[in-house]
Amino acid sequence: MSDLDEQFMDRCLELARQAEAEGEVPIAAICVHEGVIVGEGRNSREGAKNPMGHAEIDALRQASERLGRWRLNGVTLYVTLEPCAMCAGAAVLSRVDRVVYATRDPKAGAIDTLYGIGRDARLNHRFEVTEGPRRDAAAQILREFFKARRKK
Repeated sequence: MSDLDEQFMDRCLELARQAEAEGEVPIAAICVHEGVIVGEGRNSREGAKNPMGHAEIDALRQASERLGRWRLNGVTLYVTLEPCAMCAGAAVLSRVDRVVYATRDPKAGAIDTLYGIGRDARLNHRFEVTEGPRRDAAAQILREFFKARRKK
């Protein structure tokens, strides 16, 4: 984990707060290529009424559009919460080099918690994984969001 990882995760946390303000689960992702953010996403399932409105999917799509290619080699995907199976699979299929996530997801995490997507030798592509930058901040945002939601 590097200072750059923490700086890029700070941007993810800003986007997560934006998602929260829109009534979405506060999860966000960015794609970084050669030190430049080329894709950003935040959860949009509620507003878009789309089960695939996950932050990672939006960030990967935007990165592909900006880079003009579907193979996202050289890209690091940063996300505030450990990706689910769909999003981890999308990271594999898009050929990202690395996934950095802030905190584990005990219910749906598919990179370390429940599965090893991205590290499984049976897959046609694998990526490096870094866990932990801004872990406490990301976990706190989620805890506060769900605590407030339970009160309603």
